[in-house]
Formats: sequence, C-alpha cells, structure tokens
Amino acid sequence: MSKKPGGKSNLLAAAERADRTRKILIQAGVAVVLVGLIAAIGIGIAVKNAKKNDLGTTPSIAATASQLANGATATIADNGAVRIGKPDAKVTVRVIADLQCPACKGFESANAQAIKDAVDNGTAIVEYNILAFLDRFSTTKYSSRAANAAYCVAVADPSKYLEWLTTMFDQQPPENSAGLTDDRLIEIAKSVGLPDSVGQCIKDNTYSKYIEAKTKDVLTSGVQSTPTIFVNDKQLSGQDLALPSGQFKPDAMAAIIAAAAK
Repeated sequence: MSKKPGGKSNLLAAAERADRTRKILIQAGVAVVLVGLIAAIGIGIAVKNAKKNDLGTTPSIAATASQLANGATATIADNGAVRIGKPDAKVTVRVIADLQCPACKGFESANAQAIKDAVDNGTAIVEYNILAFLDRFSTTKYSSRAANAAYCVAVADPSKYLEWLTTMFDQQPPENSAGLTDDRLIEIAKSVGLPDSVGQCIKDNTYSKYIEAKTKDVLTSGVQSTPTIFVNDKQLSGQDLALPSGQFKPDAMAAIIAAAAK
C-alpha cells in the first residue's frame, strides 16, 4: 500500500482550517449576541426616556379663544404657565403658586387686583404657573387636582381665568384635609361663567401627567417654595413683597410693576 507524501501535514492543515473556521463562527456569534444586547439596551433606554418625557395630554388654548376682549391674548407658555396680557406690555410677571399654599393665598389677596389692573391697562403680562408642590398636605392630591382644574379653565375660556383663580384662593381648603371635591371644583368653575364641558376635564384629571412633568421641571430649575414671583425674569425677595410681620404688603406689586415699566 502506498502512502501519499505529506499526508500528515495535510491533516494538520485541515485541522487548523477547521479550528479557524470554528473561531470565526464563534466570534461572529458573539458579535451577533453583542449587537442584539446593545440594541435591546438602546430600546430599553428609549422606552424609559419616552415614558419619562411623556407629557400626556398637553393643554393648548385655541386661537379662537386666545384673543380676549381687552386686547390681551392668552397662551400656554413652554414652562407650563398660563400667559395673559397684551403683546406690547413692558413687564412680565411670573407667579409660581400652588392652590393649596396658604402663603400663595396671602400673596393673591394682597396683589391679585394690582396684577389684573396692570394686565388690563397693558402694562404687564402675567404668567401663572399653577403647579402641584403640596399634594402631601391633602388626602386626595388636592394640589394636583386643583392644578388640573386651572388648565381646564384656561383651555375652556381664558377670559375667566383670573377671576376663577381669585375665587379658588378665596375658597382654599385647610392643609391636611381632603381638599375640595371635584364636584366643588366644577361648581366654582361654573360660578364664574365656565361652560359645562369643563366638568369632564376636571373629573378626568386630563392634564395630570403634564402637571407632574412641569412641577418637576420647576423644582429642577431651583424654585423651592411657593409663591415664587419673577418680574422681567428677576426673582423678588421677601423684602420686596412682605412686611416685617410676614404679612404681604397690600398692592406691593403695583409699585413693583410700575417701576419695572419705566
């Protein structure tokens, strides 16, 4: 029987080729697994971010409702504020408040009329950020429900918004209570002339996700208490607004707005 020359080396070469092929297949398999894993992680992050950034139903004031009788316009600003005033106003007042906040009620009692007058005469634009800082002080998340009602009112008829806000603060429930019921919120809205359609928006808590997101945004921006007031982007201090006793100065905003308009 004859033997082919180099038979042993051919076997070794074939084995090496098979080993290389096996390594390539293993590497390719690992690469496929890694690509799949990276894709799965990417999808997971994207889904998580989408949920985090989900604003739910976003409030928007229709063009037909945005033009108010006094020449002012009403919009929802990017920061979530209900913005009301004449476009050429020299002063912008931003009020960050919670409808459960007693100090916010004190500020409104002392300054709501001065702010309204400045809006009506074209001196100022007011931006009300009604948010949910104080849910822990009610048993029914009243801050969130009241903030939702604020958007329901603004969307339904922004011309009634400032009057509604004053009425809401006048009827503010005590802290650590159940807060006002949804039915009572609807009654208040209707009492200032809002249509029946506002009721379903209040009961459905339509803007709950949006309120949660905007409240977090404001907290992240550095605002830590309510009310926080800005005039032309400058935050006012307690000395600007309050007496040494801690009570708010009557109509303090009238002088502040007048000075800012010069």
